[in-house]
Amino acid sequence: MPGFELFGAEERKEVNDVLETGILMRYGFDGPRKGIWKAQELEKAINQTFGCQYAQLTSSGTAALTTAMAALGVGAGHEVIMPSFTFVASFEAVLSVGAIPVLVDVDETLTLNPDAVRKAITPATKCIMPVHMCGSMADLDALKAICDEHNLILLEDACQSIGGTYKGKKLGTIGHAGTFSFDFVKTITCAEGGVVMTNSEDVYIKSDGYTDHGHDHKGVDRGADLHPFIGYNFRISELHAAVGLAQIRKLDQFLAIQRKNHAQLKSIIASIPGISFRQVPDPAGDSCSFLSWFLPTEAQTRAAVAMMKEAGILAGNFYWFDNNWHYIRKWDHLKQPASLFRLSDAQQTALQKLATQDFTVSDAVMSRCVSTAISLLWTEEQIQQKGEGMKAAILKALA
Repeated sequence: MPGFELFGAEERKEVNDVLETGILMRYGFDGPRKGIWKAQELEKAINQTFGCQYAQLTSSGTAALTTAMAALGVGAGHEVIMPSFTFVASFEAVLSVGAIPVLVDVDETLTLNPDAVRKAITPATKCIMPVHMCGSMADLDALKAICDEHNLILLEDACQSIGGTYKGKKLGTIGHAGTFSFDFVKTITCAEGGVVMTNSEDVYIKSDGYTDHGHDHKGVDRGADLHPFIGYNFRISELHAAVGLAQIRKLDQFLAIQRKNHAQLKSIIASIPGISFRQVPDPAGDSCSFLSWFLPTEAQTRAAVAMMKEAGILAGNFYWFDNNWHYIRKWDHLKQPASLFRLSDAQQTALQKLATQDFTVSDAVMSRCVSTAISLLWTEEQIQQKGEGMKAAILKALA
């Protein structure tokens, strides 16, 4: 990962199709666009590739999450249970619909700990949102059972695990809805973009309108569209969709390369005493965009990170425990909370509690974890060199 590593003539061709018509917007201008509908093509390709009945493209993965929650009826006063290790977009989307993000511990899957989820359920809980981080998946059987037991929505944030599967089903298609991000560093990219995937016609119709100011899209005259409900402008452009259309056709190639490179690197560092690897609920379904590994203690992990930095090989190795974007420990702007618009009283109260909430279980996991991004461009020789360099640095730290 990511797909931008293998841009080529395919992306240029699809973009040029749009530029030649001059119609960059996904809706309207039927005549001048000369039959070029890249967003519609990409949505159909998503349905076919991932096995969902409906797909609605958006301007970003964040917009996709916001849209999905709105279409699923998640809003003011509702609690959404999500992991303490994710990307900031996950809680931003929850807040944007007026709901309350409830963060709970992760385990060595690097995703939601089902026991922590159970303990966090209250009468206000509306939705459980697993975030399939770093290429792999949450324990979806356990989470789906919890949702069924408590009549809750299961919304998959699969933005970081495009192409991954769980027991034969594509991630993002297992819950009531799922989302992908197609930003610049995702497995396949539109440069910016996202999608809501669902097997519910109702969720799809609502997503379709919500992303375009509430337009019902039932007629041929956009100006005559009705507006059954309030919506927003979360549209993708034809240019972005064109890039994604070329990328999705390469997905199987990307995944094959990732898995091969992941396996080679893992085989090199697996011989390090004390090293262990992320728990993957369905190993066959790992998209392998990252190799996530653990050392026995925080001190040893920090020493390994320092040694890799000293050796000039830290690039592409992420120590999430100190990362500003992905772990609760550094999200002071969420815990304060520092919002430019006034949050509801319920949101402010819930977020302030995060400042004193006990995340020692997550800390014990994340303080020992490093994730190594897998490049599509590595040669076997480069992987060997990288792996041996990492191994030497880690062994030096352990010594």
